[in-house]
Order: sequence, then C-alpha cells, then structure tokens
Amino acid sequence: MGAVTRGTLRVYLGAAPGVGKTYAALDEAHRRHDRGTDVVVGFVETHGRPKTAALLAGLEVVPRKEISYRDAVFTEMDVDAVLARRPAVALVDELAHTNVPGGRNAKRWQDVHELLDAGIDVISNVNIQHMDSLNDVVETITGVAQRETVPDDVVRDADQVELVDMAPEALRRRMAHGNIYAPEKIDAALSNYFRVGNLTALREIALLWVADKVDEQLDRYRAEHGIAGTWETRERVVVALTGGPEGDTLIRRAARIADRSKGSDLLAIHVARSDGLTGANPQALARQRALVESLGGTYHQVIGEDVPTALLDFARAENATQLVLGASRRGRLAQMFSPGIGVTTTKLSGSIDVHMVTHEEIGRAWRLPRLAHGLTPRRRLVATALAVGILPLLTVVLANSRGSLNLTTDALAYLLAAVIVALVGGFWPALLAAVASSLLLNYYFTAPVHRWTIAERNNTFALVAFVLVGIMVSRVVDLAARRYAQAARASAEAATLSVLAGSVLRGEHALPALLERVRETFGMTAATLLERSEQHSGAGRDSGSAREWRVVHSIGTDPCTRPDDGDVDVPVGDNLALVLRGRPLPAADRRILAAFAAQAALALEQRRLTEAAAEAGPLAEADRVRTALLTAVSHDLRTPLASAKAAISGLRGRDISWTEDEQAELLATADESMDKLTRLVDNLLDMSRLQAGALSVFPRSIGLDDVIPHALDELGPPARSVAVQVPDDLPDIHADAALLERVLVNLVSNALRHSPEGTHPVITASALADRVEIRVIDRGPGIPAENRDQVFQPFQRLGDRDNTTGVGLGLALSRGLTEAMGGSLATDDTPGGGLTMVVSLPAAWSVQQPVPAVTSGG
Repeated sequence: MGAVTRGTLRVYLGAAPGVGKTYAALDEAHRRHDRGTDVVVGFVETHGRPKTAALLAGLEVVPRKEISYRDAVFTEMDVDAVLARRPAVALVDELAHTNVPGGRNAKRWQDVHELLDAGIDVISNVNIQHMDSLNDVVETITGVAQRETVPDDVVRDADQVELVDMAPEALRRRMAHGNIYAPEKIDAALSNYFRVGNLTALREIALLWVADKVDEQLDRYRAEHGIAGTWETRERVVVALTGGPEGDTLIRRAARIADRSKGSDLLAIHVARSDGLTGANPQALARQRALVESLGGTYHQVIGEDVPTALLDFARAENATQLVLGASRRGRLAQMFSPGIGVTTTKLSGSIDVHMVTHEEIGRAWRLPRLAHGLTPRRRLVATALAVGILPLLTVVLANSRGSLNLTTDALAYLLAAVIVALVGGFWPALLAAVASSLLLNYYFTAPVHRWTIAERNNTFALVAFVLVGIMVSRVVDLAARRYAQAARASAEAATLSVLAGSVLRGEHALPALLERVRETFGMTAATLLERSEQHSGAGRDSGSAREWRVVHSIGTDPCTRPDDGDVDVPVGDNLALVLRGRPLPAADRRILAAFAAQAALALEQRRLTEAAAEAGPLAEADRVRTALLTAVSHDLRTPLASAKAAISGLRGRDISWTEDEQAELLATADESMDKLTRLVDNLLDMSRLQAGALSVFPRSIGLDDVIPHALDELGPPARSVAVQVPDDLPDIHADAALLERVLVNLVSNALRHSPEGTHPVITASALADRVEIRVIDRGPGIPAENRDQVFQPFQRLGDRDNTTGVGLGLALSRGLTEAMGGSLATDDTPGGGLTMVVSLPAAWSVQQPVPAVTSGG
C-alpha cells in the first residue's frame, strides 16, 4: 500500500471573538457536503449562538469523548473516532484550545496534525490573539493575557488561510444585539475588551499577519516559476547607502516615501564591491544602520562586482517597487569619464522607480573618476581607442606648429601621450602607443621628413626609448592595479566580516538569521546547512547515499538535501556542510564564505548547548527538589504514619479492653493522621505537576460565596472561628474553583495555626480595577520583610511559618496555583501586627473566556 497523502489544512483567522470564524467554517463544510464530499464535524463549539448552531443541521457530528477531571466531566474531540470514521474532510473548531488532561494530546492543534497525517483534510479557525508570537503584543493592547496559544508555524504552514474580517463598529453591534455573549456580559465586554480602539488594533494586526502570509506565498510562486520582474503588489522602498555623509538624508527621504503607503517596507542596502571602491566608513554605516532600524526598516549588505547590477538584483529579489539613490558627489569632470552609478542604475532599472535625491555633499568630491575594475578588458579597449584618437590629433597639432616648436618638444609631446595611454590601459595599449608615437615622430618631424628611416643612431634610440618608457610605465600600472585589487578585495571582505561580527554582537547569531545573511550577501536563492549522521562520519563526503545527510536549517526556495545539489559547497569539519544554490562563486569568495560557514556551525552548536542547558536546568532543579523532599518527609511523613499505625494497632490489640470513648479517640487520631497524609500527598502531587508544567487549569466565572464555605468546611471545626467579610456586590472572579479552594485551605490553615489565643483569622475581599483581591488576615507574629519571599519557596520552613503540610509546601503551592490561574499571591502587613496573605485574581468580566478551557469561537 502506498504512502498516505497528507491532508490539507484550511484556517479561518479572525481578529476577535464573534467575527464569524465558526460560521464561515460551517458554511464551507456545507458547501463541500453539498458538492458530494464526505464531511464530518469533529468538534464545534457554538457558545449558545443560535445562528451558528443552526448550521450544524445536515452535517454528521462525531460524538464527543467524555473525560473526568477533578470530579467534573468535560467533553473533547474524540480523535480516535474521527480517525476510525476516516472522512474526507473534518471540521475542528478552535485550533488553540487546550485539551482536558487525559486525552491523546495536550493541544487541539496536535489533534489536527494527527488527522492531517492520516490524510484527512481539516477546516479549523483561530483568533489572532492566540498566535504565539503576538501574545505579548495583544496583552499590551487589551490588558488581557491569553493563556491558550498556538505556534505561528502551525498556521503559517496551513495550505489556506482566510481572514474573516469585520469592522469594529459592526462587531460591537453584533455584541449589543446579543449575538456573541450572554446579556449579562454584554455591557462589561463593550466597555473593556470590545472597545473600538482594541478591535481596530487587533484588526490591523490580523490584516498585517495575513499580508505577510500572502507575501510568502507570492515569493514562493515567483521563485518556482522563475519570475524575476517586479510585481507591484506592495510598496517596498530600497535605499542604497555608501557610508558617505549623505546617508542620513537618503534614509529619512526613503522613510517618508515608505510612510506614504501603510504597510510599506523600508530596506537599506550597502554594496561591498569586490574592488573596494565604496569609500565606506564603518562608523557611518553602523550609525546609519541604527537609524534605519529605528525607523522600522531593515539593513542588508551584499557583495557585488558591479554596484548597479547588485542593487537591482537585490531590489528585484525583494520585489521592491522604488529605489532611492543619492545624486553623485563627483564633479563635472569626473562625470565626463563615467556616467556613474545613479545614471547606470536608472538606465537598467526597468519597472522599478528610481529616486535621485540631492544633498549637501554634491560636488564636494575632488578625487579623479574611478574606473571599474583596474585593468579590465574595457579599460584596455578605452586606452586603445585613446591611442588611436589622440596620436593623429597630436600629429596634426604639432605639424601646424612646425615653425614654433623644435624636435625636442615634439618628442616630449609624443612621449607624454604614450605615458597617458600606459597609465590608462597597461602594457599592450602602451606598446601600441609607443611604437606608433616613434613612427609618427620619425615620419613627420625627423629629417628626412615624410620618410621612415631608422638607420641613424638617434632614430633607433628614440624608438627604443619610447618602447621602454611604455613598457616600464605599463608594468608599474599593472602591478599597482593588481595590488590595488588585492587590497580592495581584502577591504570588501573585512567590511562584510565586520557586519557579520556586528550581527553576532547585536544578538543576530541565530542560525536562520546567519543563513539569511549568507544568502543575501552572495545573492543566492537558497542557503542550507547540512549535517551527516554519526554512523557515516568516517566515510568520504560523497561516498554515501542521500540519506546520509539531513537538513539542519534552510533559507530560500528549493533547499539542497546533499552537498552535490548546490552550486557552492563549503565543508565545516567532517559532518557539516554549508551549501548554496543560485550561481557558482569565484574562488576568492570562498574565504569569506568559510567564515560564514564557521559561524553557522557555532550557531548550531550554541543552539544545541542552549537546548541541552534548558533540558538540564529542570533536571537539576528536580534533583534539588527531590533531595529537599526526601530530607523533609523523612520526619513529617513518618509522624502521621506512626500516629495512625499506633491508633490502629491499639484498636486491633486483644490484650487491652478499650472503652467506647477511648475507641472513638483512637479512631479520631487515626482519621486525623490520615487526613494529614492525604493533604501532604495531594500537595506533593500538585507541586510536582506545577514544576513539570502538567497542571491543567479550567477557569470559569465563579463567586467567592461558593468557594469560601467549601474551603472552611474542609478545615473542619477549627475553621468555625474564621470571620468572613465578603461584600454582596463583589463581582465574580475568573478562576478554577477546585484550585482556589486548595489555595484558601492552605492560607486559612496557616492563619489558624499562627493566630494567638483570643484572636481569629479574617477573610475579606474587595474589587480593584479589573481584579478581585482576597485577604486572609491573622494577628500572629508575622515574618520579617527580608524573609517573606523565601517563605514561598518549596521546603522552606522559616520560623515554622509554612507548615500546612509539614514539609514547607503550603505557601509555595498556593502561589503556584494562584499564578496558574492568572493571579498573584503576596504578603502584606496586618495593621496592629500580624501577616496578611493577598490573593489577586482577574474579575470574570475582564476575561473573554465564556467557557472553561475553551478559546473564544467565531
């Protein structure tokens, strides 16, 4: 049987709850069902919305799986049932949902991946605030932390992402009409999370995220189809920097151009020419890079043999629409010899708009016109043309001045012309000019005139002198050009390595960033870091099969799977190779490429060390906790066990006759000891779950008048003395009732233990902004301020303050449980002496989570 084709994922993305994601997903399911496709509903949460619920009619719904957790029953998607049913399409609501413990996976997106791997197409949805990378941004805007997130890659890798958009005013009208939340929650929602500003910001974030996703798809399409031309789908402004003083002006001008269109990109590029003719100031470039990034742009550096070509290649690769260049700083004389970068770039730009920006530095450069590549064929051709043109012209001028100039002046004039040609074109044009000058001088100005003769010794010496001067000057020119090219090449490499080192210092040493820098610097289409498996490390680099190599990371389209697949292969040790695809590179580029490869290997090693450290950290902490636990429970676990054992042994003994009161006392002792053991074991288990990140929380809207009585009942008769002062109009809180009860039991138990005789603990509560504070007050001795943070550490027993469980877990566990519910636990002084424990939790109206452990539907 052949391999199963992976299913496709279609995701409906919304900016906020209620925009209609679930409705759109159900509508798509009906469309496919009506077309004859086998569609089932794996999981849909309607949130009581009648129009959404009505769309379920006519679709097959896979029964949900019931899971018991903390004496409550929850329902989740039955992944096994959907896999057994094997439909063509499954609709799975709320991609970021956290499953109840006891299911196959911790998150619903993991369930979806199982369905996709089985070849089932999936329709799902998610809100933008649940994207992992945007979680902190959304919290800053709305003030609400989203505890349920989905990795960005899960949504980015979806085959289709469709934005379900709705204007903020329309969404607020839906809310006001009762189409999203229950009537009692509408006013609080409209005045908090569903404010126009919040919804507008979330909508913009969603639109930009989808735009980035579309850009990725467009870039992939253009690369796959070999489309090099610019598609003006989005404004991208590229500004070219030379490191000169005009850079700041160009950057600000380009930023203003980019600001004219919302969502435009600003990219700055510096071309490090291999001939080094950039005049770049590293300090100026560093300052300009900081300016670009402060304006929201990005900085890039590439190596190019020809600056206009490198600029345009980069601009087309980035699908840029506009290119900003500075007007030439060279004078008129220099521009007569070479049109310059700006003119050449404009001529070759095609559909890219080129802006030539004037600045104060125009005309300040005094240097001679700079030629492109030393003694290139073009330069030799120019020198040959110069010899062919200047020598006849010089002959005409000197012939007309025959009466006023002597032979010495004529010879010096021809010698000067030969030297100029040698300076421009090197040996062969210089040799041509020397021979031609000697012959012209002999024919027109040496007696007998109009006859070639070298019989005389003077004529022979003149010819030899011209040739020798031309050869010597050309040799000096050739040597200087070679040395200049070598120095310039070293300068370009040093500039590129400086940027690489600066990127590392700036924290851009992550492997993806380095590979992107390599691909960009050398103008490649793909850069891949390959690693050979250990069992093949002793073989030759190309002796094994393609399965010997695996892709560690790749940037660009069409990554290489083995070194032979690329155009450039740089080995890094025995087991790593940096492979580039795009074009062959000259040998001179491999040295600098080797530096990039070595840095990529270091980045890989650093990433693995970081992962190993991250794995070792919890293990070390677990070992410390385990050691402390064994030390602590050696006494505290034994005490209640010994008491229970003694009581039960006494009751079973036949040599003593116990009265009914004595039997009742022994049974009470055993029962109390077992209660202590139960609390100890429960706290130890919960602390273990907290430290392992496996404690699931199911918050919902609850009232304190439902939780506090249950907590006091669990503490038994001693809790009857606790005074409860909770206002009747206190808003509900957003918390897990079972966990909050555990927290209050621990805190009240501590307060009871440390309250002096004649005083009683007090529980009060009050609302503050969008939080509700619960205070457990006692009149005990308190804790010094410098030791209060330590009392929340596991197995700390400062002054025996935290001995709820006997092993110093009570307050540590209480803080952990409170923070897991999105709250905080802190200490405060009790007026008149004592200690107050303050539990702060979010008010229910401030959290948009209408159903426990379920993300908001669309």
